[in-house]
Amino acid sequence: MLMDITYLGHSSFKLKGKSAILVTDPYGEEVGFKFPKKVEASIVTVSHDHKDHSAISLVEGTPYVVSGPGEYEISGVGVLGFPTYHDKEKGALKGKNTMYRIEMDGLVIVHLGDLGHTLSSSDVDALGSVDILCIAVGATALSLEEVQTCITEIDPSIVLPMHYNTPSHNQKIFGTLGQLAPFLKQMGKESIEPVGKLTMTKDKLPEEMQIVVLSS
Repeated sequence: MLMDITYLGHSSFKLKGKSAILVTDPYGEEVGFKFPKKVEASIVTVSHDHKDHSAISLVEGTPYVVSGPGEYEISGVGVLGFPTYHDKEKGALKGKNTMYRIEMDGLVIVHLGDLGHTLSSSDVDALGSVDILCIAVGATALSLEEVQTCITEIDPSIVLPMHYNTPSHNQKIFGTLGQLAPFLKQMGKESIEPVGKLTMTKDKLPEEMQIVVLSS
């Protein structure tokens, strides 16, 4: 079964499967650009309640909203939410964060939200085998070396970078976000060209880990 993944910008992706459409972390205008129009979903996941990750009202339809830890089964999609933090002080600075393990059409997608700390071995074990990892690469809480360590420990087949600074971002608010290029350099993948969409099935996953940059 084919799954189409498109990047809506910031930390938001649309996962379109056979029986459901899931949108992650819809964002408000404070990001600096508008959330795309006519994005409809049956499920929305929210990693934390900051406005650039929780603009649920901008998603059309009547989606089931998952906004915290727990186990959910919606329209044939399994969602596991794991409690984490937005910072290295157990949420004292920026609050809590939920990372999600999404099982959809035979694929396992993990969206780390605004993870602000490295993962424990039990966190990594709980995620299990991961096919596609959506990870923030411009966040200030984690260094590029720590981001790389997270990726290495989770060991996905495909990495989708998110939450990095672009010229379209509101620089007054998001000017401290890192850009994409330093992350790609850290990973030794400077020559990657963005693509508009990732279409994937379980049997088409690459044997060696691949970074895919999606244009929004």
